[in-house]
Amino acid sequence: MKKNIVKDKSFDFSLKIILLFRTMQDQNEFIISKQILRCGTSIGANIAESEAAQSLSDFIHKLSISSKEARETLYWLQLLDKSKLVVIDLKTHLEDCEEIVRLLTSIIKTTKSKL
Repeated sequence: MKKNIVKDKSFDFSLKIILLFRTMQDQNEFIISKQILRCGTSIGANIAESEAAQSLSDFIHKLSISSKEARETLYWLQLLDKSKLVVIDLKTHLEDCEEIVRLLTSIIKTTKSKL
């Protein structure tokens, strides 16, 4: 079976997001932590769903949702980083999320060129 890099990276990222959520909760940050948990784990869920796409258009649609969720996650991570609401080094989270956005963008563009 062919290795799915973006699926693996998004799954690993979801695990990091779950740990980040717990750390944020421990530091009494409840609102942004829930937003990050929702959108950060949704990236991988939509990528997994794209594997059962009924057409190339459906595949693009599912990955586009993942891309939107990744960009939203990036926004919340940047906001959290700049606001200093919690004492957490978010550098790797930001880098991982940016990489996922780049991968998804590339996959979507390549797939669109096949339509």
